[in-house]
Amino acid sequence: MPTLQQLSIIIPFAPDDMAWKGLLQDLTDLPDSAEIILVAASEKTKQDAQDFVHTDNVKIISAIMGRGFQMNAGAKAARNPCLWFLHADSRLDANCLKAVDAFDYTKNRLGYFGLRFRNDGPRSMGINTFGAWFRSRLLKIPFGDQGFIISKSCFEMLGRYREDLKSGEDHAFIWAARKKGVSLKPLDARIETSARKYAQHGWGKTTRMHLRETWKQARRFSREGTNS
Repeated sequence: MPTLQQLSIIIPFAPDDMAWKGLLQDLTDLPDSAEIILVAASEKTKQDAQDFVHTDNVKIISAIMGRGFQMNAGAKAARNPCLWFLHADSRLDANCLKAVDAFDYTKNRLGYFGLRFRNDGPRSMGINTFGAWFRSRLLKIPFGDQGFIISKSCFEMLGRYREDLKSGEDHAFIWAARKKGVSLKPLDARIETSARKYAQHGWGKTTRMHLRETWKQARRFSREGTNS
C-alpha cells in the first residue's frame, strides 16, 4: 500500500506559533486515511488552534511544552504505522509528498529531506544550505527540520525522542538510529525552513553557535550510543 495512505504527520508547535497554518496548505492533497496531528504546548494553545482547523483529518492534542515531549505524544496518538515529524514553520516543495509515497517505511530505515532556507534571512544562508547538505549526507547527521520519516515500530524500538534534553533531541535520536543499525535515507525533495533567527541574532553569531552545539552534542551522543 502507498505510504501516504499509511501516514501520520506530527507537528509540534509553541504558544502563539501559527506557522503551521501555512504548512497545512502544503498537505491538502493527502488521502483520507492519512492524518495530521498538531501537538500544542498547552491546553490553552490547543483550544486556540481549534478555531482555525476545520478538516476531518487534522487532530489537535496537547502535551508538556518541549519538542521531545510533544513529538512523543503525537507518536503515541498516531493511528497509522508510518510517522512523519515536521516542524511548524516548515514548507514543502512540490516533490515532498511524492517522495514520501515512494519511501518504503517497512524497512529498517529513517528518511529525511534536503533543506533550504526561506528568503527571510541574510544573503549568506546559501552557506548554511550547503552545510546542511554536508552534515546530513556526508557526516550522516540530519536534523529534525529535515522532516524525519520512520515506521512507528522502528521509532519505538529506538526509544522515542529523549525528554531529558533541553535541545538536541533530534540529534540524539539520529545517533540512537546509527548505533542500532537503522539506515539513513535521503529523499529526493526539499523542505524549506525559516532563517529569521539568523537575521535577528546575526548570521555569524548564530552559525558559530550551531556549529559549537553540533560538535558538543555529537561527541556526547556518539559516546552515549542509544537513547536512555
